[in-house]
Amino acid sequence: MGRIYGHFYPHDTSAGMRVLLIVLLAVLANLAVKVIHRVSDWILRRSHAPKGALAAMAGKPKFETVTRLVVSTVTVVIYFMAIGMILEEFGFSLTAYLASASVLGLAISFGSQGLVQDIVIGLTLIFWDAMDVNDMVEVVGPSSTVVGRVEEIGMRFTKIVNFYNQRVYIPNRGIGNVSRFPHGGVDAYADPQIPIGADQQKAVQIVETIAVGMWAQFGAIILSEPIVGKVETAPGGAWQFVRAHFKIWPSQGSLIETTFRQEVVKAMRALDPAYADWQVPVTYRAGTVTKNLK
Repeated sequence: MGRIYGHFYPHDTSAGMRVLLIVLLAVLANLAVKVIHRVSDWILRRSHAPKGALAAMAGKPKFETVTRLVVSTVTVVIYFMAIGMILEEFGFSLTAYLASASVLGLAISFGSQGLVQDIVIGLTLIFWDAMDVNDMVEVVGPSSTVVGRVEEIGMRFTKIVNFYNQRVYIPNRGIGNVSRFPHGGVDAYADPQIPIGADQQKAVQIVETIAVGMWAQFGAIILSEPIVGKVETAPGGAWQFVRAHFKIWPSQGSLIETTFRQEVVKAMRALDPAYADWQVPVTYRAGTVTKNLK
């Protein structure tokens, strides 16, 4: 019955204490895992000034992804074992609990093949270097293409922030091709010609002023300060030009082809009234690395 005249049996009291101890140990273990997670986050935040092998490893985006995965897995295992030990105190066989959990997991895996595919592809993304957190990527799926920066690689979804600052959750099984932009974006090169007989330094100053001004105005598209080089001579010596190098968000090249080109043409016409659009050619170097996960 468990009670005699309002008193517990000693066996029930010891069993209750063991259950309480199990719960306490599970909570403490979970707190320890969270402390480890916080320490790893602290290392990640300080990775801009690495000192030693651990900090150098923490500077890699994959370290963050794997750390989150390990912490989540350990937490689930801790509570799974704690529940089994508590059930054992109430007379339920731990072996039967583990066996039933295995059978349930097998049944779920057969009934949720999509879930299994998500997990397998998620692990592939993490350990096969298909992409890392903070990478700029183009992800091609069966029905859509998403371009953006990777925020998180999970076991079910990959989270990508697109150009409009939307968080797009892509089921891992829906990821077909992954194209990485190793340098964090697309390199756009504009090569305005310098009018014949014009002051070269003045022409360079015009291009530099327009490029930096556009970076200040369109920082969401132009990802870093433009680099304006020195005066160069085209092959064959037919004309001279100055190169402006932009790092831009993928698929946003129209800003360079239209706005930048128009501003340069308008400014150069003060040096040469016949200056035309075709004298500001624009080229791109995406430098993508593509991997197929199917």
